[in-house]
Amino acid sequence: MIRKRVIVSGDVQGVYFRDTCRRTALELGVAGWVRNLPDATVEAVFEGETGAVEQMVAWCHHGPPLAIVDRVIVHDEAPEGLVGFEIRPTPSG
Repeated sequence: MIRKRVIVSGDVQGVYFRDTCRRTALELGVAGWVRNLPDATVEAVFEGETGAVEQMVAWCHHGPPLAIVDRVIVHDEAPEGLVGFEIRPTPSG
């Protein structure tokens, strides 16, 4: 099991990025969460089998059809044993 945190920038808010990310992760059996950030980026955490998590990271480089992805920053993290996949609220600030 591995865990990746990604920050996706570009035209990625208001284009169904979070909902499509959630649906894609559930189809692949990847746990985690996704949320918009106040700086107009999207942050997501993916946990699961290496191949499935890598597929989610690859998906983030293009996102849903209406997204225009400029950059994806990927961080390796220690898995926490997350279950399911959720859309989290945008943090204040």
